[in-house]
Amino acid sequence: MQGISIASAITVVLLIWLGTLRNPFKAAYLFIKELLTSRKFLLLFFIMVCILLANKYELNIEESMNYHKDFTPWVFSMEGHFVKHLQDFFHSSYITPISVFFYVVVFQSLLIASVGVYISDQNKVFVIATCFAIIMNYAVAIPFYLFFPVNEVWSYPPSGVSFLMLDVFPNFEQEYRPLSGLNNCFPSLHTSISVTMMVLGLRSGNRRFGIITTISAVVIIFSIFYLGIHWLTDMIAGTILGLLASNLGILFAKKSLKGKDGAMLHQPSNMLNHL
Repeated sequence: MQGISIASAITVVLLIWLGTLRNPFKAAYLFIKELLTSRKFLLLFFIMVCILLANKYELNIEESMNYHKDFTPWVFSMEGHFVKHLQDFFHSSYITPISVFFYVVVFQSLLIASVGVYISDQNKVFVIATCFAIIMNYAVAIPFYLFFPVNEVWSYPPSGVSFLMLDVFPNFEQEYRPLSGLNNCFPSLHTSISVTMMVLGLRSGNRRFGIITTISAVVIIFSIFYLGIHWLTDMIAGTILGLLASNLGILFAKKSLKGKDGAMLHQPSNMLNHL
């Protein structure tokens, strides 16, 4: 995990630089300054940290529950071998490491980089929208993980899917699995968060970062299938959640800042505002 942490830190710095063409470390200074000067942002950030911690300890809560439902057979009966066919068609020793990198490193880096980019752009609407949307994504997903468990595709033998993650990250089950349960599939948070970051990027007025988040979302969503992790059903639910979270996040942010800090609000005016 140390290697992943280092790679993620480098990726965050690179994403912020590519998204702003400014000193990425200045974003850290502006972020800390915002935390110290805005109670509203401090409270929102605290709630976001709490919901992320709740997701981390969701597995402990799940273990303490006397609930043993498994909806995997039902999902498989609906979509059959879709994931297997896709994996077999695209399987390549070149594609696998790229998919793992985007699934493990870029995904989490985008969460941090998005806040950094919008802070650097002094785009308070999208800083708050990002935090709110992340909270909503996890707040909706966690109850499903507790009460609607669906196992990852590769772990369901009739699917015939291989877990290609292990080809590049052989210690995945020991190092990464404690952060994400085997039956935490529906909805796909990798999809919902990626779609959220994409919509926010496209609507932020920062075209460069919009392109970055769009490319990342496409590759990450492809990776959830290619690596044999998520079902098509998970992706559809995640896409719906991501669209709702991003648009509600923008609405919440604009209302919360209406009439306040007006000079600091960045109002994008591009054709993607109504995505």
